[in-house]
Amino acid sequence: MTRPAAAPDLPAAGPPGERRPAPGPRRALAAAAARLRGGDLGIAPVVAGLVVIWAVMQLLNPIFLSSANLTNLALESVPVGVIALGVVCVLLVGQIDLSVGSVSGLGAAVLAVLFVDRGLPAWAAVSAALLLAVVIGWFYAQVHNRLGVPSFVVTLAGLLGFLGLQLWILGSKGSINLPFDSGLVTFAQLHFVPPWLAYTMVAAGALALYATGHARASERRRAGLPAPSWRTPAARGLALLLGLGTAVWYLNRDRGVGWMFVLFLALVFALHYVLTRTRFGRAMYAVGGNAEAARRAGIDVKAVLTAAFVLCAALAATGGILAASRLAAANQSSGGGDVNLNAIAAAVIGGTSLFGGRGSAFAALLGVLVIQSISSGLTLLNLDSAYRFMVTGAVLLLAVALDSAARRSRAAHGRA
Repeated sequence: MTRPAAAPDLPAAGPPGERRPAPGPRRALAAAAARLRGGDLGIAPVVAGLVVIWAVMQLLNPIFLSSANLTNLALESVPVGVIALGVVCVLLVGQIDLSVGSVSGLGAAVLAVLFVDRGLPAWAAVSAALLLAVVIGWFYAQVHNRLGVPSFVVTLAGLLGFLGLQLWILGSKGSINLPFDSGLVTFAQLHFVPPWLAYTMVAAGALALYATGHARASERRRAGLPAPSWRTPAARGLALLLGLGTAVWYLNRDRGVGWMFVLFLALVFALHYVLTRTRFGRAMYAVGGNAEAARRAGIDVKAVLTAAFVLCAALAATGGILAASRLAAANQSSGGGDVNLNAIAAAVIGGTSLFGGRGSAFAALLGVLVIQSISSGLTLLNLDSAYRFMVTGAVLLLAVALDSAARRSRAAHGRA
């Protein structure tokens, strides 16, 4: 059963009762080098790629790294990023969903019709769109689990079918505008976190990171296992505080941090917690690594697959709702164009393996930042979308090639 590669940063266990030294900086660096040699690249390639893209775009156009452009870049990344979070879920279990764009467009259409044409409250319209998405995800899982239809085929059929349903729901009007004074539109376009609250949230996040790291180290000590000293979680918390604090300060030079981007970050951290701290998250990695081995280990594989498809569809509809709120309209092109491919590409570029069993919630965040950075930079250079498609395709190919090479390296390292 394939599991996420554990960091080999702890010394071998000695005799019972023996006090072993805590991992230090040199041991941590050696562990990181060992992971790289073993094919566990982590987020290093995508972070390096993002730095290179930002450096090149800044050299070509000094406006790129301005606070105003980065604020817009963050907000524009959210809808596709939320959809990519769902794609991460299905990729982790070794499946694929090709209909996330159509489901997002359908969610936007249902929201607009119920909210504008039928006069329902916004919360009711949003709930109805999400409920429909949950049913779609459940349907995909039943067709796959009970009939054995590959997810590629059933979601490809959904791509076409739900696109048709979206067009039928919108009817002859083809486009429905959302009121500009509605909470949905103001949330997506005009609501920004007050500076004092943004800094407070950063400090709370850094403190939470330190507290969780310290608690895990204490648990290991009580179990008689080697654990890092208090300096390690403190250093991580301080790094997060300085990094996010600097980012918030820079964005506050313009409009600040949008609440919609905060929602995206909250979803990323929530999914990260589920994947890394819960039994369900470990089961997702196990099913994606080897479904048969997971079944023999007592994991309900069908239930895990159902949950993954439901999460993917629900997040796709959420992304569609946010996109409609950002645009203040839902139309026949909602969820169309390159939304579908960009969401899948973001998950893969961010480090989620197409082979299943490897990836993280942060893959969606990093991947969509790469794609949106390419789009924003080329737009500032007045280059048409043809270049954006070609550059994004090249980056996607490079990401998959790195994943394949890392997979072979892990296999060779395991045989050694």
